Amino acid sequence: MQLKTFLLTGLGFVFLGLGAIGLLLPVWPTTPFVLVSVACFSSAPRVKSRIVKIPFFREHIENYEHRTGLSHKTVWISMVWLWGMLFLSMFLLKSFWISVFLLMVGAAVTTHILWMAKGNFRKKEKKA
Repeated sequence: MQLKTFLLTGLGFVFLGLGAIGLLLPVWPTTPFVLVSVACFSSAPRVKSRIVKIPFFREHIENYEHRTGLSHKTVWISMVWLWGMLFLSMFLLKSFWISVFLLMVGAAVTTHILWMAKGNFRKKEKKA
């Protein structure tokens, strides 16, 4: 394996790990890290094909490549997880200004998620 391929594969795993953190932290950007990791894995097609087999990462990669947007299930899970963790944080911290900040972050992330999902919602509307 060439040094370039080795370094890119290593970076790919670092970015994939950062993307996986998005499973637990609702305000952590998952998709950009996953997409950068896939770009790093382009020099190692066997690794990329294995990553694409993982359902969570496959959905992000395929949605981006095919520009299909997020599924309704993904949007609902994201919203419940996001707002649940934000409200839990507000309750535990009991600080007015932190709560205001978390509400602004929640509104921005919600807008981003709905923007990412718009392609899929439009397709469903046309079918109806």
